[in-house]
Amino acid sequence: MVEKEVGQDTSPAKDGENIQTQLQEEYLKTLEQLEEGQLVEGKVIQVTSDQVFIDVGYKSEGKIPISEFSEIPNIGDIVPVILIAKENKYGEVIVSKQKADAKLFWKNLRQAFSEKKPVEGKAEKQVKGGFDVNLGAGVRAFLPVSQADIQKLDKPEKILNTKIQVYVERLYSDGKINIVVNRRKFMEEDLERKRNDFFENTPIGTDVTGIVKSFTSFGAFIDLGGFDGLLHINDMSWGHVTRPKDFVKKGQEIKLKVIRIDRQEKRINLSLKHYSDDPWIHFEEKYHVNDVVKGKITKLTDFGAFIELEEGIEGLAHISEFSWLKKVQKPQDMLKMSDLVECMILGYDLQAGRVSLGLKQVQENPWDTIEEKYPVGARIKRKVVKVTNAGAFIELEEGIDGFLHTDDISWTRKTKTTGLSSGQEIEVMVVSIDADNRNIKLGIKQLSADPWKEFNENYRIGSPVEGEVASVTDFGLFLRIPGGIEGLIHKTNLVENREEDPDEALKKYKTGDKLKAIVLEIQSDKQKVAFSIRDYQKKVQREEISRYMTTGEESSDSTYTLGAILKSKNTQDE
Repeated sequence: MVEKEVGQDTSPAKDGENIQTQLQEEYLKTLEQLEEGQLVEGKVIQVTSDQVFIDVGYKSEGKIPISEFSEIPNIGDIVPVILIAKENKYGEVIVSKQKADAKLFWKNLRQAFSEKKPVEGKAEKQVKGGFDVNLGAGVRAFLPVSQADIQKLDKPEKILNTKIQVYVERLYSDGKINIVVNRRKFMEEDLERKRNDFFENTPIGTDVTGIVKSFTSFGAFIDLGGFDGLLHINDMSWGHVTRPKDFVKKGQEIKLKVIRIDRQEKRINLSLKHYSDDPWIHFEEKYHVNDVVKGKITKLTDFGAFIELEEGIEGLAHISEFSWLKKVQKPQDMLKMSDLVECMILGYDLQAGRVSLGLKQVQENPWDTIEEKYPVGARIKRKVVKVTNAGAFIELEEGIDGFLHTDDISWTRKTKTTGLSSGQEIEVMVVSIDADNRNIKLGIKQLSADPWKEFNENYRIGSPVEGEVASVTDFGLFLRIPGGIEGLIHKTNLVENREEDPDEALKKYKTGDKLKAIVLEIQSDKQKVAFSIRDYQKKVQREEISRYMTTGEESSDSTYTLGAILKSKNTQDE
């Protein structure tokens, strides 16, 4: 408006005078508008070591102690101040930044309280139940410890003397101003914003940086800025990981790759190992079936041992592949953790990431040459290592046993026990070998000729035999003949005369008695033979009669003569 009025006055003589007059009038109008106690904006025009000079548009500048500034201002900065007095006795304008700050502070504080907006403060000291927070402008608030953090503060001092964002929970006065603030609510909202931003804007494969926060048996939790991601134990290395602490340390800042995001469950999976190639990609370039390789024992189980060939390549040696000879009960009996071993690759499955390994395959299989070392018919002396109801195990060498069945102990003696004991050294013969089924059959009776074979060659039904009573039973007696063969003489075959009582006749015999009999029956397939004394006596009688008849002797009473002969024979036998 001033410019417009000046422009309308075209008198050359009065141009300078009119402009000066009009400017003075405008300045006086401005001065009349300023009121003491009013909040005005001033411009910094000069800064000294102890004063800041402010132009508030009055006839003189205001001076503010530099101590009222938290930061030294620059010339040209706009500073809000309160006009204390338009003019003191020295003609100076008196202004106060401190009072302006306080007025603005309370205005903003009340607005933040009503609009539920955060304000900044500094927790300067710990007090009973919480913290004393400086909100600025000399105003202090109480922060309860329960509202100081999202999690329980194990070290409350860690938030002291740090700038924090809080919500004003209560603002009231009961004689003095009381303010209660809440940091936890701000942190929860800020965390939710960060988490949502992460899930919305972070693609799989993104590199992130976090701090190792805590450990579990299955991995480590990584703080990504108030919310956590999981570094699973299987994602720490392509190799076998037993302890997460061997790969990361608590408090360590670490770079990781995002490999999985579950937006619904708010879960983040991170990885260290994905910064290198999966070693299974190059497996077939390095390894082949039947290759002999070296590895380290990483885990022992009831069924075998896991062996690491290189980082990320781990195979299983089943317990059945430990030894050609020993029946291993527990892997720990042969191996221990971190052992370096040689093994053979038996097979692999790239899709499943599995390798089958063998320990015994790097050693010669003794069963391949067992028939050369112990040919059938070989006589050897070895110790009994175990006795069973069916026979006994004889150790030929460490890990290789042969079996001696009770049926192969004696040609003639049938027994339910071996009569042997563990540790006893005996001589045996190799009877048969089945290398495929790892079965070696041994025998003792084979050390001598088969008496049954000789018996079958030399005796027929009706052949006379001589022997001694081996045992007496209720149904007869067993006669042992040369060669050790025993045959049964049934009690009915002890007497010739039917009127004689067989049981009474049986009582006449005892073990060790020498007897003569004839072969009554032969069962070669069952190695059984039966003898008869009754038939032997009949045979003798027939031979005596035959001999008498061939001598040509005569008698007037043939019946008497035959009776005399038999009586005479019986007398001789007695």
